[in-house]
Amino acid sequence: MNNYEEIIRLVLAKLAETNQNAAAENPNAIPVGISNRHIHLSQKDVDKLFGHGYQLTKLKDLSQPGQYACKETLMICGPKGMIENVRILGPVRKQTQVEILQSDSFKVGVKAPLRLSGDLAGSAGITLIGPNGSIELAEGVVVAKRHIHMLPADAERLGVCDGETVTIAFTGERGGTLNNVIIRAVENSGLECHIDTEEANALGVKPGTTVVIQKN
Repeated sequence: MNNYEEIIRLVLAKLAETNQNAAAENPNAIPVGISNRHIHLSQKDVDKLFGHGYQLTKLKDLSQPGQYACKETLMICGPKGMIENVRILGPVRKQTQVEILQSDSFKVGVKAPLRLSGDLAGSAGITLIGPNGSIELAEGVVVAKRHIHMLPADAERLGVCDGETVTIAFTGERGGTLNNVIIRAVENSGLECHIDTEEANALGVKPGTTVVIQKN
């Protein structure tokens, strides 16, 4: 495990170096982060799934300050199927949230709406299965809208504002543009555009890929 964690550390350091070099070449360049399906849990649900008082185990830090991937995974089950080994992200939240891919919706048989993180009212439900039990969520399952995290100072520099919808452009052999990208400009943020694995595969996104915001 120590070797694995050292490899992860070196890979993250290399990606950070690549992003810094790209930003130096183009001050308007925004690093791209690729998000796979994952789960955010409340402490109440951690207790139900892993045992009372259980504390999630950090595996590696993520790009956004204070957020991290956990060693723990869960199975998610819907009316038509299940997906195993879905990664939990920490720290715990007030409400449990499951972010899946569009294709996952068909696989498990739920109608997950396209939402920003935290916008869960009226979203889909699902069953979570852990080593100590299971829970049935009445809501909390979404497909994440693509978005860009940044500080308010970044927003001012780039000429955008929190909540604004923008278009971003990708270069490369499979490059193109994505519309309806939401700006999330708040304190304690790292500058990064988040798209999911399906979008990244379609655009040929590789480590070190950056985007720019297109101006009308």
